[in-house]
Amino acid sequence: MKLRVLARLLRIQRVLLKYGLHDFVRATHLYAPLRFLFYLSPDTWLNPNRAASRAVRLRLALEELGPIFVKFGQAVSTRRDLLPTDVANELAKLQDRVPPFPGAIARAIVESAYGRPVSEAFSQFEETPLAAASIAQVHAARLPDGREVVVKVLRPAMRELIELDLEVLYALAELAQTYWREGRRLRPREIVAEYEKTVLDELDLMREAANASQLKRNFAGSDLLYVPEVYWDYCRLDVMVMERIHGIPISDMEKLRAAGTDIRRLAENGVRIFFTQVFRHNFFHADMHPGNIFVMIDDPLRPLYAAVDFGIVGTLDPRDQHYLAANFLAVFDRDYRRVAELHVESGWVPPGTRVDEIESAVRTVCEPIFDRPLEDISFATLLVRLFEISRRFNVELQPQLILLQKTLVNVEGLGRELYPQLDVWHTAAPILREWMRERMSLRQILRTMRTQLPELIEAARILPGILKSTLQRAEGGMLRMLVETPAVELLHAELRRGHRRRDAVLLGAAALLGGIVWLAVGHTLWPGWALAALGTGWLSIVYRLL
Repeated sequence: MKLRVLARLLRIQRVLLKYGLHDFVRATHLYAPLRFLFYLSPDTWLNPNRAASRAVRLRLALEELGPIFVKFGQAVSTRRDLLPTDVANELAKLQDRVPPFPGAIARAIVESAYGRPVSEAFSQFEETPLAAASIAQVHAARLPDGREVVVKVLRPAMRELIELDLEVLYALAELAQTYWREGRRLRPREIVAEYEKTVLDELDLMREAANASQLKRNFAGSDLLYVPEVYWDYCRLDVMVMERIHGIPISDMEKLRAAGTDIRRLAENGVRIFFTQVFRHNFFHADMHPGNIFVMIDDPLRPLYAAVDFGIVGTLDPRDQHYLAANFLAVFDRDYRRVAELHVESGWVPPGTRVDEIESAVRTVCEPIFDRPLEDISFATLLVRLFEISRRFNVELQPQLILLQKTLVNVEGLGRELYPQLDVWHTAAPILREWMRERMSLRQILRTMRTQLPELIEAARILPGILKSTLQRAEGGMLRMLVETPAVELLHAELRRGHRRRDAVLLGAAALLGGIVWLAVGHTLWPGWALAALGTGWLSIVYRLL
């Protein structure tokens, strides 16, 4: 372990002890014998904050430890069902009330980025920040034409501190992967690698501006979500300028109710936004804590979400997207057999796992949660039970889904805060069903075929050469097949299944294309429509089984 990583671990322990958080030190077991050395430090005993409440001391410790720890506090602050009230209230301050850095430094960063005085770029620039977060802080300003904007400025020396904490996380992940029996299944190194990409992306404000522009296009004309406009001429790597919005923070329930806001509609729209982003757009805001969400109430009965801070966004591989949607719908329909089959088909469980055993385990977890309002459902308990099932069946954690899981937890926490009676399943199911229907529609199949036509033509062009080369090598005795797995019989079975799938797809495609050709040249149209419908239906059935 590198010396500076060890030093950072010791500093983490020292800060925890400095704020009287001895229980955390004992729980981590990291250099616990050395904690007695920290007790000798005057800073441990003379710290004026030791007299503060436990919740305040925890918040102050996270702030002192830096951005990664602040983000952890932000994430757990949304789960008031998991935390004592005083801790949840105090950690909520990390969402937008992290201590700011001096406005004069922010002005200097902006001037360095633009290569000119702030007074030339803006007609007005307020050095006192509107809000400060773990990575950056924002200042109110006006463009020369009078438009109100916010200027987001990256905190100085952020990259160095974050890279050090990432080294600490990698060191801990390496130890877990090597010595913890759950390490291989939970894949901590890959989890840290996934988080590294996410947090380093936040340090590039040009990337965040691009994320905001994409999200604004996705919701153009929508009555669900408003995204501020990005002013690209003023954006740099460490400075971003966006339209200033005026709304009520989503956490200010007193003001929302006083304005007559339809809270139920607001909560349901939050769920619709999440599922629309994940499945229809495949591009979702993955940092949806209350500090990043406002409500515009020009019409209180039709409240409009407004999002800020687009540093963390997520996308899914189409295969994962399909399996997740199918899993959600199977759970909505209480089709636990299908849930089990999807886990096997996706490769998330080891080969040979019995479907009926997974089905029984999933039924035991999911059945109690239906037909109950959100206030009576503990998603935390559900997740714990699902993790227990994962451990039993050696389900490998999917690092690419961590952002989605984190966002889902945030959305659920927000929904619980807004409207405890919210029925998540009833709100989400129609969105998923419509998306699945669109994916299986004839229009979408034809669109996909048209998109992939150049690749198919190119494959057909080079296929004769590949076949000729293969046959020549076979005739010359030079063709060899290396099989690295001992499960040759499993490979043969998979090949046979692949051949059957290929034949089924070719049959359906032939029927569909035949119908299209008949419609183009035939005098009697009904045979063409019949063939096209038959091919489309057959392909839909085959697609569901792949």
